[in-house]
Amino acid sequence: MKTRRIVNGVLVWLAAIGFLLPQPMLAATPSPGSPVVDVALREGGLLVGQVVDEQGVGLGNVPVSLRQQDRELVAGKTNHDGTFGFKGLRGGVYQIVADQGHGVYRVWTVGTAPPAAQDGALVVSGNPVVRGQECRSGFAAFITNPLVVAGVVATAIAVPVAIHNSKHKTPESP
Repeated sequence: MKTRRIVNGVLVWLAAIGFLLPQPMLAATPSPGSPVVDVALREGGLLVGQVVDEQGVGLGNVPVSLRQQDRELVAGKTNHDGTFGFKGLRGGVYQIVADQGHGVYRVWTVGTAPPAAQDGALVVSGNPVVRGQECRSGFAAFITNPLVVAGVVATAIAVPVAIHNSKHKTPESP
C-alpha cells in the first residue's frame, strides 16, 4: 500500500511539472510567427515586392533584405514608391525583412506556381495590430498566472487522492 501511495504522489508531481514547462519545450518544431505566402517568380528568377505602411502607402528608401535559413542572401533598398526586386532566385522559402516588417514567402519558378500564388511580395512595415490581448493587473493577473493555475490543478488532484487514501488505510504487517 505504501508503494501505491508513492506512485500516486509521483504521478501528481509529474502532472504539476507538466503545467510548469514552457510550451515550446513540448513542441516538436517552433511555429513560425508569420504565415507562409505563395509568390510566383518572374522570368530570370525575379522576385518583386513592395513595402507599405499600415495604411497601404508605399515606403521609399527603406532597407530590405532577403534571407534564407537565418542567412542574409542579398540586401537593398526600396525605390520611391516602396517597390523592390531580387533577381536570380530559385524556388524555395525565403524571408523578406524590411524596416519594421517582415514576411515568409514560398516562391515558385515560372509555370510551377499554384493558381492562388501572388505576383509579388507585400511587406507591411509598422506596428502590427494584435487582437485578443489585454493587459491584466491585480487579482486577474494573479489568478491567471501559470504557476497559480498549476498549483490549483495539483491541489485538485492531490486532495481527493489523500482523502481516499486516508479512509482506506489497511493495517501494515509487522
